[in-house]
Amino acid sequence: MLQERKVSRRVVLKGAIGTSVGLLVGSAGYGYFYERHRLQITRASLPISGLPDALNGLRVALVTDTHFSRSVPAEDIEAAVRLTLQERPDLIILGGDYVTWGGDAETKGDRGYVGGSAELLAPLTAPHGVFAILGNHDDDRDMPEALTARGFTVLRDARTRVTIRGEPLEIAGIRYWTRRIEHIARVLRGATATTILLAHDPRRLIEAASLNVGAVFSGHTHGGQIVVPGVGPIAARRFPVIAGAGRRENTSIFVSRGIGTVYLPVRLNCPPEVAIVELESRSIPVV
Repeated sequence: MLQERKVSRRVVLKGAIGTSVGLLVGSAGYGYFYERHRLQITRASLPISGLPDALNGLRVALVTDTHFSRSVPAEDIEAAVRLTLQERPDLIILGGDYVTWGGDAETKGDRGYVGGSAELLAPLTAPHGVFAILGNHDDDRDMPEALTARGFTVLRDARTRVTIRGEPLEIAGIRYWTRRIEHIARVLRGATATTILLAHDPRRLIEAASLNVGAVFSGHTHGGQIVVPGVGPIAARRFPVIAGAGRRENTSIFVSRGIGTVYLPVRLNCPPEVAIVELESRSIPVV
């Protein structure tokens, strides 16, 4: 009788392990063959404290983390460009990580994708411009040169001003490695109009809030890329906002899940997106 119980437990345990392995393999296959290519349009609103009425309803497209490489085909980026243009945004932000480049022997060759990445994005245009920043996978010479050659404004610890419907809007962009508040403050010094900060890493929300920046646009997290049911995005827990809209004090932020993948060519419960963010003019209570 005891022996029969032991055998029964072994059978149940083997069955549970087999089921778990099967689910894991099936999920990985789904994430590799289907979900990482299941591009979506995400439409969201972002309230910005003190936003002038003239800028209320401004539609900003955020296209980020394309990671053009052996793992992310040109077709995925071409689809993102088509969807963006179909939405006819007023302004476009390119959020960095246009390629995957880790600098080691295996990934060093992906630097050859720099020109191709910029070429794939080249059709993007908007009435008030296309503004780009760099991510941690982008070098500081070839990538900005390639983007600039396609007519994009690349902001590397720099700020520019555009006038929309007669109202000025300051757009500041920082490098991924620009993290200290005094360095970010230097980029923002002299800004007198509503300012949005383009920062690849959403952790810059902390500094932006201290500097009373109106809004931050970020990527980098991929939304976690692999989101485990009941557990969440394990790889992105260190970020204040992993995906979508959020805020800290008087500063709003929008973080996009991005287009491509990195390290593992799999997405699970976290499809790629082009984000269309509509700015809202309304006061935000400080908490």
